[in-house]
Amino acid sequence: MSLDNYLIAVRGGGDLATGVIHRLVQSGFPAVILETEQPTVIRRTVAYATAIYTESMEVEGLRAVRVNCAAETLDCVKADLIPVLIDPFAESLGELKPHIVIDAILAKRNLGTNRDMAPIVIGLGPGFTAGKDVHAVIETNRGHNLGKVIYQGVAEPNTGVPGIIGGFDYQRVLRAPIDGVIRNVKEIGCEVKQGDIIAYVGDEPVVSSLDGILRGLIMDGLTVSRNLKIGDVDPRCKREFCYSISDKARAIGGGVLEAILFLLKKEGGV
Repeated sequence: MSLDNYLIAVRGGGDLATGVIHRLVQSGFPAVILETEQPTVIRRTVAYATAIYTESMEVEGLRAVRVNCAAETLDCVKADLIPVLIDPFAESLGELKPHIVIDAILAKRNLGTNRDMAPIVIGLGPGFTAGKDVHAVIETNRGHNLGKVIYQGVAEPNTGVPGIIGGFDYQRVLRAPIDGVIRNVKEIGCEVKQGDIIAYVGDEPVVSSLDGILRGLIMDGLTVSRNLKIGDVDPRCKREFCYSISDKARAIGGGVLEAILFLLKKEGGV
């Protein structure tokens, strides 16, 4: 059977999910994204979830568009577009009837994904057990096992520490100092210096801890909670990294593609 007969529903459209979706669509699979009404995506310039706010979003030559209902998704797929539907609880799966469901929310816990959702169900990162609630888990922790496919068991536990980029880990992450509404001062792609004010949450400033390029920043005007990750400063100072899929997302995408092809082969489909 041709790959375009295997619809994939992806829960989540953040930057890592986008890297996965991009690889799958490039490989010949049709995909639909199920998102929340106000996704708190950080790397908005490389995340299909941004289409919820802007109606469409292009990443490395593939465009996603917001749709209003499951019935509109088929027309999008036929037009080589990736539909993005507000459906945080995956209620549209009964109508969409995907062959594959991928949980790419990366909540570090399972928010309701189970093996009854589709013939093939895959979870990204910790929170899932392969062989129990999903058919496969993909390792998302940076390091030797990044992108590894797990068919029995779980991914590495959440460390709570961001991966090292350019010699920095927690220092590059911007977090909300209080509960409140965010008001952005800087834009993604701009150079920042240590001590620069990136945004305000209420009246409290969000200050960069290092020099670099502002690689990610949550959508202006959203209500955020204290300590929520709201931004990302990249010390490598390469502006083009703000507009391309990351190495981590590509590695995870490769793992997902491997898992799908393996599981389809077991079904006798490819």
